[in-house]
Amino acid sequence: MNSIFSSFRHALEGFLTAIKTERNMKIHVVIGLLVIILGVYFHLSLLEWAILSLTIGGMLSIELINTAIERVVDLETSEFHPLAKQAKDVAAAACFIFACTSVVIGFMIFLPKL
Repeated sequence: MNSIFSSFRHALEGFLTAIKTERNMKIHVVIGLLVIILGVYFHLSLLEWAILSLTIGGMLSIELINTAIERVVDLETSEFHPLAKQAKDVAAAACFIFACTSVVIGFMIFLPKL
């Protein structure tokens, strides 16, 4: 049982570290909180909340994975390597694609309410 609490504690430490050290993670958290406030204001349906929850959680998760990839690549080499650049660029592209998708989802949910 102690190990399960340790796992949760380590996960929380990782999340807080990402928030403290990563500019994009701060941006995603702030936008996620603003979307939640808008959702409360517009009295979203259960389905809309489910979609937004998946979208916010997905964005934060992908940003965390991107950060982990960047850290591992930086740990492995401090010199420029084309594969290191590709790994970082591909992880960043995943964040970018999900962020764009999240914006589209946000427009689909909130524009009709304006």
